[in-house]
Amino acid sequence: MDSSMAVLMVKALDCLAARQITTAENIANVNTPNYRPLRTSFEQALKDAAAQGDDAVRQFAPKVEQAVAGTPEAELRPDLEMASASGTAGRYGALIALFNRELQVESLAITGNL
Repeated sequence: MDSSMAVLMVKALDCLAARQITTAENIANVNTPNYRPLRTSFEQALKDAAAQGDDAVRQFAPKVEQAVAGTPEAELRPDLEMASASGTAGRYGALIALFNRELQVESLAITGNL
C-alpha cells in the first residue's frame, strides 16, 4: 500500500469516527425538547482533498453542522439515527478489514512467506 492510500484510509476512519460521535449524541438527546440533530459530512470533500494530494488530506476535517430549525433534517428520528449508526459501523469495519488485509500482504511480501 502506498503512503497516499494509507493517509486517505486513516483520514476516512477519523471521519467515520466523528460521524459515530455525532450520531451517538443525537441518539442520547432523542428525548431532549427542541434538540436539533448534528450531521457529519465528509465524503465528497474528502474525495476532493484526495485529488489535491496528501497534505490536503492530512489537513482535512469533517464538517459537523446542526440541522436548521424548521427543515425536515431538524426532525430527530431515532430509527434513522440507528440506521446511520449501523451503516457507519459497517463502513468503519469494512475499512479496518481492508487496512488489515493490506498490512498482511505487505508483511507476507517482506517476510517472503508467500
